[in-house]
Amino acid sequence: MLYAFGFERVGVVVGDLYFIDPDPLPGQASPERGVRLELRLFERGEPAGSIYAARPITIARPLWRVDLLQDADAAPGTFDRTHHHPDFDGWIPGPRVFVEELSADPLAWLAGKLSDVPGLLKETGVSPGELTEADAAGLRAAVPEITDTVRRLLERVWAGELGRPAGGSGSGAVTSARISWL
Repeated sequence: MLYAFGFERVGVVVGDLYFIDPDPLPGQASPERGVRLELRLFERGEPAGSIYAARPITIARPLWRVDLLQDADAAPGTFDRTHHHPDFDGWIPGPRVFVEELSADPLAWLAGKLSDVPGLLKETGVSPGELTEADAAGLRAAVPEITDTVRRLLERVWAGELGRPAGGSGSGAVTSARISWL
C-alpha cells in the first residue's frame, strides 16, 4: 500500500515493506517487515490537452528515509531493525543509521524530525533551496496525519494484512526480496 502527501516541491511517501537483505548486518539475516517513509522531491507536469486534463505527477528523487522495520517473526512493536538513512547519493541510500530513540518511540521520533524541517535538511545535507517555506509549513501541518498513517500501516503489518512475502508464505530459499512500492 502506498500513501503520498504532496506539498509544493517535496512530499512524503509511506508504504508497507517486506524485505530480505542480500547483504545483512550480523544477526539480521532473517526477513524484515514494517513501514518505510521517504521525503521525496515531487514534480508537477502541465495538464495535457485542456484545463480539465489530469496533471502528471512524478514522485522523484529521495532526500531522506526512515525504515520502521523488525524481524518478520518478532512480536508486534519490537522495532529491532528500525533505522534511518540520513543521506542519499542520487537514488542510493547511505548506510543504515540506528538511533536508540527511534527504536524506543518511532512515531514520536518521526514526528520530531518531520516537524523540524531546517534540522532535517541540515542533517541530510540537502540544500534549504530544495524546499520552499510552503513545503516546510505544509509538512509541519501534516505531521499528525502522516504519523497516524504510519501507525495504521504498522497495525496492518502486525495483523498480517500488509508487509508480507510474495504469495503470503515464508521466504524459503529466497536470498533477496523487496516487496513494496518504496
